[in-house]
Amino acid sequence: MNIILIGMPGCGKSTIGVILAKTLLLDFLDTDLIIQNKYGKALYQIINDLGTNEFKSIENNIISQIECENCVIATGGSAVYGEKAMQNLKKDGKIIYLKLPEAEIINRLNNIKTRGIVIEKGHTINQLYLERTPLYEKYADITVDCSGLTAEECVEKIIEKLKADA
Repeated sequence: MNIILIGMPGCGKSTIGVILAKTLLLDFLDTDLIIQNKYGKALYQIINDLGTNEFKSIENNIISQIECENCVIATGGSAVYGEKAMQNLKKDGKIIYLKLPEAEIINRLNNIKTRGIVIEKGHTINQLYLERTPLYEKYADITVDCSGLTAEECVEKIIEKLKADA
């Protein structure tokens, strides 16, 4: 079984994912890194070059083809826009939504220009948060409130919830 982490940019999917994988002796996969490696560019460059819609299509196609076992998978914050991608992830794993309040997300996103966030020109993080939250909730098997917690504390909470859900 895989453990898939979803949530807003800056919620800690990659950081928590690595620690979770080490703790549970699982492999780790970051879908953003797969996309960057395939295109030989940083995410923000791909998004700038191709646009948000094309990026979402690429992300959906790449994630819908991922096949792995006993993996922690950190997704990009925009992965939830891809129906095929999310169905593929859900078939072999538990999807965990790392939930943070909008204010904490904004505090963490100090490098919004180079981070590679799929956001339409002129939109705010608030608009993105309101748009994506229902999608994260829709796909989540488990929601973990990470507000005010360290990455290690989030990992402990995830493991507790996985055991309770088993």
